[in-house]
Amino acid sequence: MNKTQLPESTGNGFLNNPQNRAIIYQVIALLFVIFLAYYFTNNMFENVEKRGITTGFSFLDDVAGFGISQTLVEYSDATSSYYDVFVIGLLNTLLVSVIGVVFASVLGLLIGVGRLSANYLISRLSLVYIETFRNIPILLQILFWYNVVLASLPSPRQSFSYFDSFFLNNRGLLTPEPIFESGSGFIFTAVILSIVGVFFLARWAKKRHDLSGEEFPIFKVSVAILVLSPVLVYFVTGQPIGAEYPELKGFNFKGGITIIPELLALIFALSIYTATYIAEAVRAGIEAVPPGQKEAAKSLGLKDHVILRKVVLPQALRVIIPPVINQYLNLVKNSSLATAIGYPELVTLFSGTTLNQVGQAIEIILMTMAVYLTISIVISLVLNWVNAKMAIKGR
Repeated sequence: MNKTQLPESTGNGFLNNPQNRAIIYQVIALLFVIFLAYYFTNNMFENVEKRGITTGFSFLDDVAGFGISQTLVEYSDATSSYYDVFVIGLLNTLLVSVIGVVFASVLGLLIGVGRLSANYLISRLSLVYIETFRNIPILLQILFWYNVVLASLPSPRQSFSYFDSFFLNNRGLLTPEPIFESGSGFIFTAVILSIVGVFFLARWAKKRHDLSGEEFPIFKVSVAILVLSPVLVYFVTGQPIGAEYPELKGFNFKGGITIIPELLALIFALSIYTATYIAEAVRAGIEAVPPGQKEAAKSLGLKDHVILRKVVLPQALRVIIPPVINQYLNLVKNSSLATAIGYPELVTLFSGTTLNQVGQAIEIILMTMAVYLTISIVISLVLNWVNAKMAIKGR
């Protein structure tokens, strides 16, 4: 309680002072919370000891001994430990989260803008999309994409082929796998330098615009730098990056990269579902921009897409970002539903298979909860920082 909100003392006794009483009540409440935490923790460990359950994190060094359908790092059924399983589950969770956030953001932005379109058909289709996918539970959507859509795809022999390089069947999407040879590091260096160059170019263009009012084709120039620089280095260094294409051998494809159906179903469902809420946030943000802003821009002769990009969206973002933060957090947490279709993310691998094998629920559940808590806090900190940077100064 704020000191200024407390009434003045009415007596000379220690307890007659409201400030002293407030401190005593807070100390008592704190001691009570500590006592409850100690009681339940002590009770838990006593029960664990009575049942002879092993505690500690030494199980992380034991050999896991089971296979995983998708790994982003090296993994062996015979030698890899439960710690490796934890890392793989964490990486797979991050993979789904990052891809889902990107697709949901792009889709949500397009649907949100389409919702306000003057074109009747686009506006109605956007509304139908939002009301349809927002009102169906996300778990049902995951099961729909996995058990209905992807399961009905043809077998590898009858795969859908695209440019003889990409193949889609009921075992997933197969794409060429890049092969990096000596000299490919120069290409990555060119990419990094291009990104840094575009960053400083954008800052220069903004400063130039603020001082002179002249527009600089920053988008076209940035795309040209980001594309042409690595391509030029690629040919100068002798084309050090090749590709291994998937080939049908027997009953299945060999080579290339296989994106398993579980991952595809999860990305489809999470992106489409989360995009509905992002679209509504985008719509609310755009409608929050005063109409006079758009009318003033139109009176200057600006085209609609320029008004949207230069006038409306920069102001709308201040309204859009806070609710979008919640949707990103929900997407990350909803990725744990992947256990319903067996995708090897953190909950499936660590809180599922590993827990069933070692039986140490306390350590495993606490580690899993800590991971989701950490990811959510990091997302919140980053986006709150972005939101603070975009806030109007002086408010």
